[in-house]
Amino acid sequence: MTIRNGLRQAKKIFIGGSRDFRDSKIFHSISLTAFLAWVGLGSDGLSSSCYGPAEAFKALQGHPTLGIFVAIATGLTILIIASSYSHIIELFPSGGGGYLVASKLLSPEIGVVSGSALLIDYVLTITISIASGADAIFSFLPVSMIQYKLWFSVAGVLMLLIMNLRGIKEAVMPLVPVFLLFVLTHIIAIAVAFSSHAMNIGLVYHETGTELTHSFNTLGLFGTLFLILKAYSLGAGTFTGIEAVSNGLPVLRDPKIQTAKKTMRYMAWSLSITVMGLMIAYIFLNVRDTPGKTLNAVLFESITASWGGYTGVSFVWVTLLSEAVLLFIAAQTGFLDGPRVLANMALDNWLPKKFAMLSDRLVTERGIIFMGAASLLMMIGSRGSVDFLIVLYSINVFITFSLSQLGMVKHWWQVRDTEKQWVKKIAINGIGLVLTTFILISVLVLKFDEGGWITMLITGVLVMITFFIKRHYNKTYETLKRLDIIVEAAVMSGNDLNEKDIPEPVYNPKGKTAAILVNGFNGLGLHTLFSISRLFSGVYRNFVFVEIGPIDAGNFKGIDEIGHLNEYVDSESGKYVKYMKEHGYYAEAFTSIGTDVVDEINKLVPAVTKRFPDIVFFGGQLVFTKESLMDRWLHNYTVFAVQQSLYNQGIPFLILPIRV
Repeated sequence: MTIRNGLRQAKKIFIGGSRDFRDSKIFHSISLTAFLAWVGLGSDGLSSSCYGPAEAFKALQGHPTLGIFVAIATGLTILIIASSYSHIIELFPSGGGGYLVASKLLSPEIGVVSGSALLIDYVLTITISIASGADAIFSFLPVSMIQYKLWFSVAGVLMLLIMNLRGIKEAVMPLVPVFLLFVLTHIIAIAVAFSSHAMNIGLVYHETGTELTHSFNTLGLFGTLFLILKAYSLGAGTFTGIEAVSNGLPVLRDPKIQTAKKTMRYMAWSLSITVMGLMIAYIFLNVRDTPGKTLNAVLFESITASWGGYTGVSFVWVTLLSEAVLLFIAAQTGFLDGPRVLANMALDNWLPKKFAMLSDRLVTERGIIFMGAASLLMMIGSRGSVDFLIVLYSINVFITFSLSQLGMVKHWWQVRDTEKQWVKKIAINGIGLVLTTFILISVLVLKFDEGGWITMLITGVLVMITFFIKRHYNKTYETLKRLDIIVEAAVMSGNDLNEKDIPEPVYNPKGKTAAILVNGFNGLGLHTLFSISRLFSGVYRNFVFVEIGPIDAGNFKGIDEIGHLNEYVDSESGKYVKYMKEHGYYAEAFTSIGTDVVDEINKLVPAVTKRFPDIVFFGGQLVFTKESLMDRWLHNYTVFAVQQSLYNQGIPFLILPIRV
């Protein structure tokens, strides 16, 4: 017990104490405003401006002026994708993003492909963001320090993991100053670049026209178009993170739809302006790829070259440092949205249900740990190599983008008779479908041989695992349906009884009492009840039914949802009480709801044992004919934890097996 208390104390210090889900203000206090959501969910997208525009610009191969077309196309694509995701937000106000859209509008099987692709993308988001940030930070340090870069990256993953275990808002708040510093410095840099050429706009226009003519004469029309499209595709990393708002909608403040759409506008316009501004600034200041420096570093040095003194140098360092730290914290998007996708897939039985459960801090703890662990494996396996990770990155997100757009196009076509603005909406999603599909195919072709096949392999393996898990759950549920016959028989027997022939049961505090753990009025609970009657015929005259409603990601959406869960638990346990009283036994129900079933039962035990001193607790447990490690991983073994807890209190607890 001393070790357990020590662990609990350490958890309280690093992660924080429990939160009261019954507090009506809790949803307001832990949710994100549009501004904080822009910081927490938008850092991934905005940080992509540190490498996306540069990748596209470098692909132009000596024809930098063509970057104007790439910049405009990229900016418009950001706004189109953002606009299409605003439609998704309206249609799916409970969140779910690409996974839910594909599942509901296309098919559950296609949905799980979209969800699996998104999960791998979020793992890579965490990994590459932290690795890129580490690269940038260590570029400021002596070369002798480079040997510690990987361990610094690992520490970064662990730090963000702990921050997110504490809570969503706690993880976002420290990021605000750096985020604002990034935005401010880049606005200044872009504004200076544009204003310095505003007086010479005629000369700039003439030179640009001359260079464009040279590009067309050298490459030809089709060669020029191919080069523009190639650069546009290679800058695809710029678009990652746009989907984050629709996935993270449940963590936003009410009214969620308005907050989400406002966040989307902040994200889309800030990213679009930054990306287009940087690419055009590359052209204005004749920025060229320089070994050992990023294009942004070369740009900022060119902008401040005439400032003189320490002002220019300080601005460059502060701006680059803000980029480095923002890259580092862009991983936050993966920790915010990855566990949400895991929870949604778990609620639909594609992944272990444990991923949908909440911790006492009201976060999906297992999902956060999973994302952190997967990122650590990827970080160590790749040795934190950004060159390798960037090949794997940005493929999967376009699988989700394309499937989401396809689902929305299908939806608007199906509701064209009732939706007045269906033409406008199907046009936006249709253009989004064409653009994202083109980018997906292009990125796959360009990156496949370089290592992109690894991403597809990992995603394919994850999809196969989800189908295996789904099949296992379906098989188990089909088996359990046989027990539902017991429910029908119990209801029939209750209806056949003549209540006048049965005296009203009387509470006897000295009578022997059986307390049964149940999770709804179902075959499992009734099987346990009838097993007690068969094994201990006539021994027990009092029956107590203990039911805990688990709070998970599916029902933790507002105070109303919590109230509905309470009502459901009371209703289900009340059916047992009614059934036993109809058969002449005294019965009561003790119920609660919470994130930890064992803790909630422990809170109820004193009241139960005080009212019924001579009591024995019972719990049913599924027993598989050929139990495997998979069975233990996928199914709930809470009853054993309850048994151990009650044993420590000196209270008898019997587990009755239910063979399936």
